[in-house]
Amino acid sequence: MATPIRTAAPTVGDSSASVAGSYRPALTLLASLFFMWGFITVINNTLLPHLRSVFELNYTQTTLIESVWFIAYFFASIPSAKLIERIGYQRSLVVGLTVMAVGAVMMVPAARLPSYVVTLVALFVIASGITLLQVAANPYVAVVGPPETSSARLNLVQAFNSLGTMLAPAFGAYLILGRSVGGTSKAGTVLTPAERLADAQSVVLPYVLVAIVLVVLAVIIARFPLPAMGSATNRLAREDRKRLSLWNHRNLVFGIPAIFIYLIAEIGVANLFVNFVTQPDIADLTPEAAGHYLTFLWAGMMIGRFAGAFVMQRIAPEKVLAWFSIGAFVVMMVTTFASGPLAMWSLILVGLFHSIMFPTIFTLGIRGLGPLTEEGSGLLIMAIAGGALVVAQGWLADRYGLQWSFLLTAACEVYILFYAVWGSRPTHALPDPEVVG
Repeated sequence: MATPIRTAAPTVGDSSASVAGSYRPALTLLASLFFMWGFITVINNTLLPHLRSVFELNYTQTTLIESVWFIAYFFASIPSAKLIERIGYQRSLVVGLTVMAVGAVMMVPAARLPSYVVTLVALFVIASGITLLQVAANPYVAVVGPPETSSARLNLVQAFNSLGTMLAPAFGAYLILGRSVGGTSKAGTVLTPAERLADAQSVVLPYVLVAIVLVVLAVIIARFPLPAMGSATNRLAREDRKRLSLWNHRNLVFGIPAIFIYLIAEIGVANLFVNFVTQPDIADLTPEAAGHYLTFLWAGMMIGRFAGAFVMQRIAPEKVLAWFSIGAFVVMMVTTFASGPLAMWSLILVGLFHSIMFPTIFTLGIRGLGPLTEEGSGLLIMAIAGGALVVAQGWLADRYGLQWSFLLTAACEVYILFYAVWGSRPTHALPDPEVVG
């Protein structure tokens, strides 16, 4: 699946500090990629209520937009891995950023028409570029250092992803919702056709700015001296893989659905947050004001990941994951049965408990896979397609009410607890892969 990643043991006279130092510039640059794809992904959280107003969509149609985004992970993961194998790690990053920029530019005609279908296609293209970055970057960060601190390391880099997700709602609220009639009106306001057309075009400026940043970042990465990934042992690894099976590893077998199910929870909360807190019996906010409160949810994600990177150097990651899943379940039950500001703030608080889940599940899932790490990583990235099933929560919201639909999120937290307590325990563990700089 993912491109082979190997690390050679330091030569005689090397110190661990010098080895770590040789990868620090690369990890810093990768952190910028995590930031950008987090930023772009979460712009959707302000884009969705905006498009719901422009195209007069129900909750099912609104969440279908996000489903298309995550379907891209399913279809693009294997082609991404093959592309990385063919053209290499660094060129693949440049291609991924370029694909994302093309998708961002496609949002211009989508807004000018305006067209719901072209919008879906543009978002699919952006997500396909992000998939290429994800397939390469996550396993690289996980194995580039000592195995015992892989969860801490990936949580640290993912914290910069959360920094992007924290800033994106404010960006979207100001440049999309704040510049539209629908975004500055109370829930239930009916727009005229002329107002809907004007609102549709408010997405042009933000996505043009995003496209420019992506192109600049692609140029920087193309010229950056990233460490080359070694290939001397690829043949040996392929021979080893023929005699081994991924399905002997319980932590991967249960980790794939854990990623899948976690994405349903995270994306469902983020995408329906604005619609939830604008309800009169919750916070009675305008979509623009709600977009600013969404920043607090993503800030909790960032804080939790920085804290998780520190805590997991001392406490086993599966224990931390178990406690965070319990916390997430509790606040989601409060969100479902409370009302007013309490329901809003409990939904915001779930961001803190969700923070460490993806990077921790990912590193627990590839633990002990040895030469199977690349295939296991690819399957875990494909599982991000679970975010596409957020449409199920949209259906529940239409049928039973938006607040009751968060019971689905609470059920997802129960499975994460199961994975932390039992499913993440490795079976048939193999020696860790190596990386040559």
